[in-house]
Amino acid sequence: MTAVSDLYFVSSEGDVLDQVVAAQYGDTLGGKVEAVLAANPGLGALGAVLDPGVRIRLPDLETSEPSETAQLWG
Repeated sequence: MTAVSDLYFVSSEGDVLDQVVAAQYGDTLGGKVEAVLAANPGLGALGAVLDPGVRIRLPDLETSEPSETAQLWG
């Protein structure tokens, strides 16, 4: 596992939180969007498309390395 350290992102016109999270963490799975919303009270009330200049805290999240998949049949 690797840790991503806290940092801040300042939105530009047309930024969407899901895209910001995917760009920072690699995807939006595993509660990443929810973790960013929890770290930024009131962020969800701003709407889907962020206004320019919104400062977003991107918290430390544990990210796991991709694991190998086992083929069970065939």
